[in-house]
Amino acid sequence: MDYRFETPADVSTRLRDVDYLSDEAIAGVVFLADRLGKPILVEGPAGTGKTQLAKSVAEILGARLIRLQCYEGLDESKALYEWNYKKQLLRIQAERNSDSSWEDIETDIFSDEFLLTRPLLEAILAEDPVVLLIDEVDRVEVETEALLLEILSDYQVSIPELGTISARQIPMVFLTSNNTRELSEALKRRCLFLHIDYPDMEREKEIVRTRIPEITESLADQIARIVRSIRQLELKKSPSVSETLDWARTLLLLGVDSVSEADAIETLNILLKYQSDITKASKELQGDSGAKRPGVPRTS
Repeated sequence: MDYRFETPADVSTRLRDVDYLSDEAIAGVVFLADRLGKPILVEGPAGTGKTQLAKSVAEILGARLIRLQCYEGLDESKALYEWNYKKQLLRIQAERNSDSSWEDIETDIFSDEFLLTRPLLEAILAEDPVVLLIDEVDRVEVETEALLLEILSDYQVSIPELGTISARQIPMVFLTSNNTRELSEALKRRCLFLHIDYPDMEREKEIVRTRIPEITESLADQIARIVRSIRQLELKKSPSVSETLDWARTLLLLGVDSVSEADAIETLNILLKYQSDITKASKELQGDSGAKRPGVPRTS
């Protein structure tokens, strides 16, 4: 069997080449998933790079990314497959006056020609390299998880009219979860587990400098420090890494070289998405006594 990665260090290096900065845990789990042929369940807060990990792995492998976006009410017809009923009906009507028996017609209409593939079956049928991303799996009902178990265990799909369809290759599979509900033990058993949390200050600074090469080291350092202090507050939604990057780009567009208290407060709406969070962060940045805050110089 041909493996995709030589070592965990190989994973880390290749991810860095596409501007995804992984740590040892991320690189190690991706390496083991390839060697063991197992899916990866990636949990953690929203906006920490879970979805981007799957996209970046697909990019370094030159693989096609097949994405199943999960949501409440997702069913088999949207996730796995459904029959093209309109086309089947037209075929039945066309054959009505022919000498064909119903058995012949039934065999005809329940063939690949009338099958509409959805992301899960598409990944199974793919002959080219694919990465399957099952995004926000915690949004579906517990019953819907049963659709995934056969695929994640044996990389196959059972279709009553056609039989069992086995994967032509074992795809790399990523499932992401924001922990909005507890996933079933059956699903977890089939996966390697990876938790991605908010990066520490130095790593977030490095992410900013990697994704925004034109930013200065000093400004990237200030941004990472301020975001870290804001995340330590009790917020409805802490700023994600993508929002940190949006804030950094905003400050650059505004011509900011050094983040003042006024700069930070006036652009908090880029980092935070609830007014209560913005108010709380503004007070933190100003300080109860209005004293100068570390990393946020006071304006004159």
